[in-house]
Amino acid sequence: MWARVAKFEGNPEDVDARVERLREMVERGGLPSELEGAKLLMLTDRESGGMLGVTLFESEEGMRKADVAMDAGGGRAGARTGVDFYEVPIRVGL
Repeated sequence: MWARVAKFEGNPEDVDARVERLREMVERGGLPSELEGAKLLMLTDRESGGMLGVTLFESEEGMRKADVAMDAGGGRAGARTGVDFYEVPIRVGL
């Protein structure tokens, strides 16, 4: 499994609006087709206004293809400040 972690900055006062924009996009099927089968976690720091989007993929190839598609789209979580890629060597349900 692989993870793409995108970091965002934004105003703490509009966290709810940014979360709602993301939720609406997901619900209306507005995500790139390259994300099909991926899992998304959005982490929010309401004090700083920062967010982390963690997207999990079954393969590195799938993650890289989705990264290209996500880079081409407009951001909804705030100003993206970075993207990192990780292998997920341990995945355990507790």
